[in-house]
This record gives sequence, structure tokens and C-alpha cells, in this order.
Amino acid sequence: MTAGSRGDVAPYTGLGHGLWRAGHEVTLVTHGCFEPLVAGSGVGFHALPVDPRVELESARGRGLHRSSTGAGKLIRVVEMARALVGQMTDDLIEAAHSSDVLLLSSSLGPLGHAVAEGLSLPSMGVYLQPLAPTREFAPPVTGVRSWGPAVNRAAGHVVNVAVERVFAQTVRTLRARLGLPRLGPGAVRRGRERQGWPVQHGFSPLVVRRPCDWRPGLDVTGYWWPYDGADAQLSSPLRDFLDAGPPPVFVGLGSATVPDPERLSAEVVRALRAAGLRGVIQRGWGELRATGDDMFTVGEVPHSLLFPRMAAVVHHAGAGTTAAGLRAGVPAVPVPIQFDEGFWAARLVSLGVAPTALPLRGLSSARLTSALVRATTEPSYRRCARALATRIRGEDGVGPVAEAVRRVSG
Repeated sequence: MTAGSRGDVAPYTGLGHGLWRAGHEVTLVTHGCFEPLVAGSGVGFHALPVDPRVELESARGRGLHRSSTGAGKLIRVVEMARALVGQMTDDLIEAAHSSDVLLLSSSLGPLGHAVAEGLSLPSMGVYLQPLAPTREFAPPVTGVRSWGPAVNRAAGHVVNVAVERVFAQTVRTLRARLGLPRLGPGAVRRGRERQGWPVQHGFSPLVVRRPCDWRPGLDVTGYWWPYDGADAQLSSPLRDFLDAGPPPVFVGLGSATVPDPERLSAEVVRALRAAGLRGVIQRGWGELRATGDDMFTVGEVPHSLLFPRMAAVVHHAGAGTTAAGLRAGVPAVPVPIQFDEGFWAARLVSLGVAPTALPLRGLSSARLTSALVRATTEPSYRRCARALATRIRGEDGVGPVAEAVRRVSG
């Protein structure tokens, strides 16, 4: 069960396919617009209401652009989520009634856990970000690298309390509906912790090692690669463009929306040309685009097929796109926009696969040109990227989840 944008869904298509291959019957429960992502994977689908792209393009969603700080954006997205989460309850219960175990993303964790408890079903978390409090880094959703050990851990608790409050009213109503004791969000969260509720984290320990102060039951498995289909391939026009010259640079912001797509597209093209590079521009939800013989605009395309043919990848540093770039072994120029993207961008820099992070707010063609030149001409970035990719591709992120499912299901 997961909710959010494409990046909050795609990794679970790969996890689900892997569990299906291990002999499980798997259903992905998420927004109806993402049903095509599981086609041919062996994974069933149960649609949730709410179209996340429509919500981001609404007046409420566009309000995110008016927040200049991570805290401001977080407050606005919390308000948006609180208004929408209740619409999904009936479908979550319906899907759970035909299930034996519930695997819950962080975006639906508190709500899904209440469903599991009410129906006496085992459950576990399958998270894409490290959300448990730790002294080792600040909460990823704040976009801050570190405030120091004590404040990092305290801030982690504050963020977790805030997440519980997003669901508080809906969970309170749901618990009453399912005949569960009346408990506040804090008591429910503490109960999960006392029980050692298991959470598997779908990223590589080479990218973020398991914090030493995490409790037992919180584990890091390795990445869950999106299911692209056995017959997935790049389109003929795109292949022709790639073959017609030196490796280009990919530029894409995934499911992020931007206030002025035309201006940003022009800045990106100007930077690529100043650096002497061709570009593949992914339209995404931000509606970026470019024209000219040296530029190619694409819609959705499998990153697993495209990224290995790039000289570098410029992206918003979402968890999934960050993973795809690392898997491909190419240098990166992260352009974080909000929430955990600053965290992943900083990891790319510290791992030596990116020269710098360039937050979208204040991005200029001159700064992007400089970063592109460094990423594509200084050998250390490609060397680090290739070495890390070899190790990451050797990890099995699905196996530990399959073993955890066996344990929780008895």
C-alpha cells in the first residue's frame, strides 16, 4: 500500500514482481493512474482514489511553490495530505480483506497499520527513506544534512509526531469503526515501537548505512528496482538521436512541478549548449521541453535503459531517480526541490559521484554549466560512479523483504 507521486510507487512494482517470482500473490494498492506500471509484472492492482498530479496542479498544490523553506513546504504538504487521506480508507480496508500480510509505505504507514490491527493482519513497513530518528543525520524530509547528534535525533521524533498528526483524525475514526481501543496518535506510535514493528528500507547500505542507534527491526535491504517489463525498449527516434552523436546529458525533474516551465527549460538548454553537450529533456510533471537538433524531449522512459547511455544525469534527487542514476554508474548533478531531495543530493556529493548540488530555487544557467563541465570532464566522478554501481547492482533488495514476510506471517 502506497500513495503519492510516481516516485512513491515505481519501486514497489519491482518489489512486488520480485515477491511474485518468489511465489507470493501480490497486489499493489495505490492511485488508479499508476495501474499501467504493473502491466505484465504478475502483480495485481487495487485502485485508490485521488490523482496526485491533479492535486499538485490545483491551487492548493501550486501553493507549495510559495514556500521558500523546507519547513514551509512540509507544512503545506501536511495540510494537503490531511485533507485527502480520508478518501482512501474504504479502498484500503477492501484491499486488506483479501490479504494475508500488509506491506506499508511510509506515506500510508499509520493508516495502514490501523487497518492491519483492526483486521488482525500482520504488517510491516517498506520505506524508501530512513525516517526513524537517529543521531547520525537530520530527518531527510527537512532537507538539512545535520544539526548535530542530539538535535538530529530530537528533530526526528518531532517529524514522526507531525506525520502521525496528518493521519490522526482519520485513524481515530477508523479505529472506532474497526472496534479498536481509542488511543491518541502518540500512544499508537509508541505501541508500534514497543512491539518492534518491522520496517525494511529499500535503499543501499552503501548509500546510507544503517544508523547504529536504530532499534532492532529496522533494516536496510538494498534498492527495489522498478519493473520495466521484459520487452521494454527505447523508442526508435530516441535511439537514433543517441546514436547520432556523443552521449548526451539527461535532465528531468520527475513528478515535481515548477512555477515557470518555459523559463527553466530555457536555462537548462542554455547551460547544456554552453557546456558543449547534447541533451535529453524529460517532460515530467513540470512540462519541461526543448527544441533543436542537439536536444530531444521525452515523456516517460525506462531510466534503466536510458541512463547508462548518458554522459551525466541532472535530476531532482528523488529517492528513485537517485537510485537509477547510481545503478547506471554515471555522474550526477542533483537539483533538489523539496523534502528528502536535499538529503539524497548531499549523499551523491559525499559519495563522489556529483560535483555539487544545485537547489532549484536560485538555479542559473551559469551555475549549471559549471557543474556540467565538472561532471562530464573530471574523471573522478565517472570513476566513483562506475565503482559504486558495480557494488549496488550486486545487492539483492527483495530477498530480505521476502524473508521478513515469512517471519511476520508465521
